[in-house]
Amino acid sequence: MASATAAGTSPAPAAPKSRRSVTGTRRTVAALFLLPALVLLGALVVYPIGYSLVRSFYDQSGDSFAGFDNYQALFTDDGIRTALKNNVIWVVFAPTVATALGLIFAVLTERVRWGTAFKLVVFMPMAISMLAAGIIFRLVYDQDPDKGVANAVWVGVHDTFAESSAFPKAHPGRESPLKAAGGGAFVTKEPVSVGQVVTLPLVGVAPDRMPDDAKKAAAARPEDGKVTGTAWQDFTRGKGVGKLGGVDATELGYAGMRIEAVKDGEVVASTKAADDGTFTLPAEADGALLRLPADNFKEAYNGLDWLGPSLVTPAIIGSYVWMWAGFAMVLIAAGLAGVPRELLEAARVDGANEWQVFRRVTVPLLAPVLAVVVVTLMINVLKVFDLVFIIAPGSSQDDANVLALELYRKGFASDQPGIASAIAVFLLLLVIPVMWFNIRRLRREVRR
Repeated sequence: MASATAAGTSPAPAAPKSRRSVTGTRRTVAALFLLPALVLLGALVVYPIGYSLVRSFYDQSGDSFAGFDNYQALFTDDGIRTALKNNVIWVVFAPTVATALGLIFAVLTERVRWGTAFKLVVFMPMAISMLAAGIIFRLVYDQDPDKGVANAVWVGVHDTFAESSAFPKAHPGRESPLKAAGGGAFVTKEPVSVGQVVTLPLVGVAPDRMPDDAKKAAAARPEDGKVTGTAWQDFTRGKGVGKLGGVDATELGYAGMRIEAVKDGEVVASTKAADDGTFTLPAEADGALLRLPADNFKEAYNGLDWLGPSLVTPAIIGSYVWMWAGFAMVLIAAGLAGVPRELLEAARVDGANEWQVFRRVTVPLLAPVLAVVVVTLMINVLKVFDLVFIIAPGSSQDDANVLALELYRKGFASDQPGIASAIAVFLLLLVIPVMWFNIRRLRREVRR
């Protein structure tokens, strides 16, 4: 019996491991895999946050407890208050404009053949670092229209509708028949008469600044019943060369110079000098004083001071939008690809025009994607530093200041680590609500 049992049966299987021990083993393995990441997270994120929090309650030396004095400085220091105001402007406008442009680009390029190429061009600035973009836009916003692209375009548009003076530095020389008339104008010392040839010599315009259409000055000839004359640059290179008050062979006429005949304070006739500087006035100019109005000598329009105190923040926001509009466009285009076309076609069948389809169908369906883009950009602009530090010149950096830049200035330039730590903690507190909103929204999306 015993032998049969031994021969016909197998030993009982070992008892299976408990479910609790298996779960414990898996957790241990998972913890081991996560350990390197947790160590780095603790060293690079948790520890700096904790240290900054503790350091923000100590004075600048780090030896004495300062309480909330550093946090009080956030609302009393002029530089920090300006930075906080500018951060509000950044958070309101930069994400809004970048997202709006991204939405427009994504929608408009959806149906065109070259849409992919256009998206590539718009997204390309994302490949450029903030440092490089700052250097690029520092040149773009240069005040000199010959260097700065922004002012070159602006001056070109301005001069199309309001021509600038070609003679901003011109003025009468020695023994000139002209005298100052106030307001930047010049007038002849004596009245003129018909048949008279009037000379209006001026100096002060550099040869390379003369108009391109200026020609060699010519002496005017007398005409019956008219007043003639010449307005020219009475200067010849070389010592003792040329005749003062006389038209010499190498001297240039003031092409386009406006001349007015004035009697009793009223303009009775006017004309413009030809390319050689000669001009002719009708008989109404008899007995009048000839006036060169101030418009002839006003400074040439030099564009906007993009990096001045009033425009520096909008200008820097413009450079940020240039970089991040492509990011918004790509995300929105991806969301737009998932919009059911049946809904769009149904709206069109119901009589909706394209604007109504866009406003009442496309935008609501893209709301989750738009929220992701806006929240991401809001977090990004709260930390903006590079562009402001590089683009804003020293004279207007205080006006363009933001919290991240002020943190750097307090911590490194002014040696105030306590206040710098308080700014860092304050920035963290500003970011947390935005992140909390984003996490809640993502959880709602997962539940759906």
